[in-house]
Amino acid sequence: MTQTNAQEQDYVPPLGRHELTDQYDRAIALMTREKRWRSELIRRVPPTNDARIVDIGCGTGTLAIAIKQAFPDAEVIGIDPDPPALDLARGKAEAAGVAVQWEQAMGDRADAIVGSCDVIVSSLVFHQCAIETKQAIAHAMYRALTSGGLMLVADYGLQRNLLMRTLFRQVQLLDGFDMTEPNAKGCMPGIFEAAGFAGVTEAKVIQTPSGSISIYEGRKG
Repeated sequence: MTQTNAQEQDYVPPLGRHELTDQYDRAIALMTREKRWRSELIRRVPPTNDARIVDIGCGTGTLAIAIKQAFPDAEVIGIDPDPPALDLARGKAEAAGVAVQWEQAMGDRADAIVGSCDVIVSSLVFHQCAIETKQAIAHAMYRALTSGGLMLVADYGLQRNLLMRTLFRQVQLLDGFDMTEPNAKGCMPGIFEAAGFAGVTEAKVIQTPSGSISIYEGRKG
């Protein structure tokens, strides 16, 4: 999910083109070692009985559904601007027998949509966004969290070696160099810190067939 301007309501669909949305889950599973980084992100969500957890740019709903399965008593909300992706998410949640609230909206409106939450997550969203949109979404995530709330993001980050840099070119060809290059150069910790998050860390780096994916963690002070 991404946007160039909130007023224009412009965004990049899951695989860059609307006609490819139904292939998204297969492509992500094949190219990103999805189970490893999703499980790593979910492992970092603190045990809870009644937390409100929001997934920004939820796409086809895989992460939001997995979170609900891991924390059945939590209220889970998925936000994404893409109607076909949300339709797939609803069908997957129904098939999985879990209740997730789905909201169609841009990521920089997260706080306006959900009010407040205890944990806010995002996966494979920021690398598709222009730098101004990365910043706007990070600020919205910060505003949405309650004091002490946890932010967890899984996305392409600093590509540390030639192999990962080369593999990441596949993503850049699909999603555009202007949007993806800041991630490859390691922009994300600074963006989260500028939004107000404290204790920002790159908690894990996972090498994949399409470049390295980082797990970022921070809290609202």
